[in-house]
This record gives sequence, C-alpha cells and structure tokens, in this order.
Amino acid sequence: MDGDVVEIDGGIMEGGGQILRVSTALSCLLGLPLRVRRIRAGRSQPGLRPQHLSGLEMIRDLCEGKLEGGEIGSTEITFTPGKIKGGTHIADTKTAGSVCLLMQVAMPCVLFAASPSELHLKGGTNAEMAPQIDYTVMVFKPIVEKFNFTFNCDIKKRGYYPQGGGEVVIQMSPVKELSPINLTERGTVTKIYGRAFVAGALPIKLAKDMSAAAVRCIRKEIRDLYINIQPVREPDDQAFGTGSGIIVVAETSTGCLLAGSSLGKRGKNSDKVGIEAAEILLRNLKHGGTVDDSLQDQLIIFMALAKGVSRVKSGPITLHTQTAIHFAEQLTKAKFTVTKAEDEDPSKDTYIIECQGMGLINPNL
Repeated sequence: MDGDVVEIDGGIMEGGGQILRVSTALSCLLGLPLRVRRIRAGRSQPGLRPQHLSGLEMIRDLCEGKLEGGEIGSTEITFTPGKIKGGTHIADTKTAGSVCLLMQVAMPCVLFAASPSELHLKGGTNAEMAPQIDYTVMVFKPIVEKFNFTFNCDIKKRGYYPQGGGEVVIQMSPVKELSPINLTERGTVTKIYGRAFVAGALPIKLAKDMSAAAVRCIRKEIRDLYINIQPVREPDDQAFGTGSGIIVVAETSTGCLLAGSSLGKRGKNSDKVGIEAAEILLRNLKHGGTVDDSLQDQLIIFMALAKGVSRVKSGPITLHTQTAIHFAEQLTKAKFTVTKAEDEDPSKDTYIIECQGMGLINPNL
C-alpha cells in the first residue's frame, strides 16, 4: 500500500490549510491515496483546526472515502478516496471557520460528480484570513464560471467571529470537462461599487462611515468615476451575531473584477476599515493584472484540471499561489510557467501564469 500513497509535506511553503485543501481535492478527483504530514506546521497552532477537519470530513463523505487521523490538532492524516457522488452534503465548522474555505475544497470535486450536488456550509461567512462571502459572490463566482460551469450560492444566514453561525447553500451540476481561461487583457476601470455592512448590535452609521472613507480614499487616485458603495444593515433574521465590514470591487471594460475588503473589529475605527479596503483595491489595480491577489491562488486548481492552455495576467505571485502551483503540479500532469509580462511598463510588477491543464474528463457523464 505504501508504495502507492502520495506523500505530502504540509509544512513547506505557505505551510497552512491551503496545502490540505488543494491536495485532498486533487486526491479525491484523481483517486490518489494521500498522506499529509506536518499539517499546518507553519501556523501558531499547528495541526487540524475545526474548519480543516469539517472540510476533510465533507470530502470523505462526498467520495465515500476513508480518513485516518481526522481529529482536531492532528498533524498527520491519511486519505483514501472513493467514487465522487452528488446529492446533499453538510459541513459545519461549529466555529467562525470560513465557509468560503470549505467551498474551496469541495467545489472542484463536485464538478466531477455523477449527479448534481447541494452543499450546506456552516460557519463564518465574513471571517479573517479568508475571502468574505461577498467576495465569493461578487468576484470569484463570475470569474471562475469562465471555466464553463455555473453554481448557485444562497446566503441563508451570515455569521461572524467568534461564534460563526452562518450558513451558505451551494448548488451545482457536474460537467464533462473544464474549458481553459484566458485573462490577459485588463482593459480600463469602468465602475467601482461595493457594500459596507453592519449586523447585530451595530448602527448603520458605521456602514456609512466605512463607505464614505473608502470613497474618499479612492477619489484621491481615481477622480472621474462614479463610485457606489452601498451601506447596508443585514436583516436580523439573516445574520447571527455582530459584525461589520466592507468590500469594494472595480470592474473593467474587459470584464475583469478586482477587489479590496476589510472587516471591522472591536476598537478598530470604521474609517480605518473603509480606507484599508480601498487601499487594497488600489494596490491591486496598480500592478495592471486581470486578477487581484485573493483570486490568483483560487484559480490554480481549475487551471490544472482544465483541458488546454489557460493564461492569467497578475500582479506579484503570492506565496499561496506558489504553493497551489507546487501541489497541483505534484499531483496532476498539469504544467505551470510563470513569466514576467513582456508588454508591460517595466516598473510594473506584472506576470503571466500559464498552465497546460491535464484535461480531466468526468467519467460519470
């Protein structure tokens, strides 16, 4: 048995949960038994946290696989995948662990299931160290659907740090194969919009302050565009706990979407939250790429699975992206190259990520 198990070192490069997500999703898709050692060795609390464990358990159930070492704090797991099936699957972190990270691990798998799937993901919808659910809906969804699949994301309830309590339902149908993407033309920014939200015990004034601060910050750099950042108060029956935050999205003439976001927390001035999101957006716009630094690494697994050559122009390659590429190449036959973008102004830090995908075919369809 040991000869056939793929060994993964979970402590190298980014050294976090992403290694687990990419490698277990690919293990599930390719039918490769996997052993991951030194899980999250690069983190202050190494080993599996609740959100990683609930993600692993969902993948195990999705494909009727076997998981050994699946407990909180475990630094080594062995995963033996079975056949991916559709249907309804539930993952509950029981914490503010991110539902978006649960989605990252499950989505590639259910694309290659035998029948449609419904994923009930419970935890934090707007959590630190993870994309906010608003980012998933406003930026990730329209771009990732260029790989030629669609999904529906229904935010049943929002949940915030520290309790979580949010729930998102993802519905998607399987595909025969994924098409490659070509995101190399940035175009010009045509509009900037977003939402600043408060929930629970917080007054709407905070949302208005975040929105106004973000607009002022962007106006210093981009003067002539209409900026529409809606301040909203989440309805009490659709939010659990108290939270606040903002996401600001720039849309370009070629359909690119880049964003900046920030979360409020106790003692953090609401102006500062708005400015932080605006500054992240401006930084992402400055490098001239077609994707922001949060989307970059999330596209890698789909590029690896697609049939044909995908090309994405981006700013500096993040450690998360380098890590995703490393493990995608280790587990699939996909080949990635990252080169400096030639046509760009040399002062800009712009790159082309190119991938010859493995062309995975869904055996069930």
